[in-house]
Amino acid sequence: MDDRMMEKNDVIEIDLRRLIGVLIHRSWLIGIVSVLCAVVMLVSTLLFVTPLYQSSAMFYVNNNSMSIGEAALSISSADISASRGLVKSYIVILKSRESLNDVIDYAEVDRTYMELTKMISAEAVDSTEIFKVVVTSPDPEEAEKIADAIAYILPKRISSIIEGTSAKIVDSAVLPSRPSSPSYIKNTLIGFLIGFAMSAGGIALWAFLDTTIRTEEDVVQNCRYPVLAAVPDMEQPNKGGYSYGYDRNLKKNAALQPGRSAQLIGGGVNFAAAEAYKLLRTKLQFSFADENTSHVIGVSSSLSGEGKSLTAINLAHSLSQLGKRVILIDCDMRRPTVAEKLHIQKRPGLSDFLTGQCELEKMIQFCGIKGDERAFHVITAGQNPPNPIELLSSARMTKVLKGLRDICDYVILDFPPVGEVSDALAVAKNTDGFLLVVRQDHCNHQILSETVRQFEFVDTKILGVIYNCATEGSGKYGSGYYKKYYGKKYKKHHSAPAHKTVKRPVAGKK
Repeated sequence: MDDRMMEKNDVIEIDLRRLIGVLIHRSWLIGIVSVLCAVVMLVSTLLFVTPLYQSSAMFYVNNNSMSIGEAALSISSADISASRGLVKSYIVILKSRESLNDVIDYAEVDRTYMELTKMISAEAVDSTEIFKVVVTSPDPEEAEKIADAIAYILPKRISSIIEGTSAKIVDSAVLPSRPSSPSYIKNTLIGFLIGFAMSAGGIALWAFLDTTIRTEEDVVQNCRYPVLAAVPDMEQPNKGGYSYGYDRNLKKNAALQPGRSAQLIGGGVNFAAAEAYKLLRTKLQFSFADENTSHVIGVSSSLSGEGKSLTAINLAHSLSQLGKRVILIDCDMRRPTVAEKLHIQKRPGLSDFLTGQCELEKMIQFCGIKGDERAFHVITAGQNPPNPIELLSSARMTKVLKGLRDICDYVILDFPPVGEVSDALAVAKNTDGFLLVVRQDHCNHQILSETVRQFEFVDTKILGVIYNCATEGSGKYGSGYYKKYYGKKYKKHHSAPAHKTVKRPVAGKK
């Protein structure tokens, strides 16, 4: 029970941290909306709210009728208490129909009794025997006239109605010099606060409802497998960089011949990305630390556009730099991209071999660095067949993988997204495990969880997750991590010669 409660608290803590992070990240939007609402409120106040002016008069209440001139014969504490109690009665007398009609006649204003009732307010001043009458009007002169009329008529009305009492003027009405309302500063501030609350609340609601993978923690929570490496966006000399989406409109390279350069890690890719793939390579080797046999590793993703093909290519290249015999097979016969990314011939390829149109040796191409034997071999997807899943699940496919195990240290298989087609699941039994590529801000929690469930359903081992296109601050091994701890000191040593693709047969395993 305690463990479940702790796990729940961890999830809440992560959600709150993510919410705060989203609010900070979108603070510019919150600021813009808040300022716009403040401006709208200010302009609306200036254009549509009528300024109001106030004029007031104050009266002192005395319930002792025994007075000579201006001096009372006797004033006791009981008289003061009684005077305070009479304030409410005087206010009622003020707002009576007869009193207000007299005020209208005396002030000579064009107002009805009901209109004047809404314009007048009266209340005691700090629970004293003094009360204040305030007149509010859009016309400052009208407000003064009505307040003066009340100051003249009210004492007479009070003394004629309540015997033994009187009301004396303490402060006469004056002409107001500035409007009492609206308050432009107050309304502007209210508009700002409304905009802030609306934008922050909307962003918070969106953050709670949004299930897109934003951080490495999101990956771990939803698939329960470790993040082996976080690969940042890779900068390329050519405009637009790498194409992560295999369903994008890529330039046709049918005329390209072997010998064109292939952009792999070290050849124009930024330092952080290269280090991320080296970290992936190291962790992958530890996954098979106790095994001496060859390994067949599948690479897939939940959705298209997550960078699985580029991950497979650079993983193969990274392993080959250790002197390992590596072969990369493009098993994505629906929308293959390996041949185009490496600038090698598309045919003959895997589909041609599986349909019996060519021999194994004829479809293997060599991709490496000029003058460097530490390189890898490639089998392209070949011609797009109408039945790719039947070919991948055929006995011939099982046989070719078994044969490649005998001559290679690593066989890297690039599969279509599991969330869209089931090709990878058909070959899963012939692999030693899968690497799952998850691109930041692309896949969501539900799809990732379903992808993992599909692999677990066919009893396939998931070696780990490659968190792709990671931005700075999105995880421990994001681009910011490498820039901060390694970039300054080691980046100058990060270089590699140009790549050259040559076609030649695979040699035997040492």
